[in-house]
Amino acid sequence: MRGFSGDPIAVGLVPGLAHPGANVTGLSTLAADLEGKRIELLKELLANLARVAVLSNPTNPFCIVAVKSARAAATALHLDLKVVEAAEARDLDRAFVTLSRQRPDAVLTVADPFLTSQRTRVAAFMMENRFPSMYTYREDVLAGGLISYATNYHDVFRRAAILTDKILKGAKPADLPIQQPTKFELVVNLKTAKALGLTIPESFLVRADEVIE
Repeated sequence: MRGFSGDPIAVGLVPGLAHPGANVTGLSTLAADLEGKRIELLKELLANLARVAVLSNPTNPFCIVAVKSARAAATALHLDLKVVEAAEARDLDRAFVTLSRQRPDAVLTVADPFLTSQRTRVAAFMMENRFPSMYTYREDVLAGGLISYATNYHDVFRRAAILTDKILKGAKPADLPIQQPTKFELVVNLKTAKALGLTIPESFLVRADEVIE
């Protein structure tokens, strides 16, 4: 079986990436340790960053692992990190109240199907409350979020085609290591930055794969 997963080990699909076993192989489209990189990017962008909130879904096993990664990065950078959780619409309302009360310097939203489905509401809230926001998906930035740092899905799909070709030629899925993402995209919404009163350094912008104006 070939497929895509956020973190196949964290969600219990396979015991390991190098030897997935059974009849399973594929590509991991997300890497929980990337939350650490997202925290680092926020610190680079916001010189006075001291408090970060992470919006997460506690019912999603991937989110649990991702939050641990974010917390480790925050500790290394001497940042205060608070986790705000939401698994359904009414939870999100409460999460917004909590964020409004905590007033973090920035908010990181972890990749999750429910939170992704609420991207327009989330982006609007962040803008209204003037919270710089970091996401996993480019679509969140298109919806009004500030920044995303994400897997390059075009590269993943290309590699998936190569993997499929190997299986069609007789390779056993269990013998093919599950591949992790190797290329990533940084997307910045300059319109949102201006609305928040933020100046994005040129050194940051030149590294962006896409700048939305």
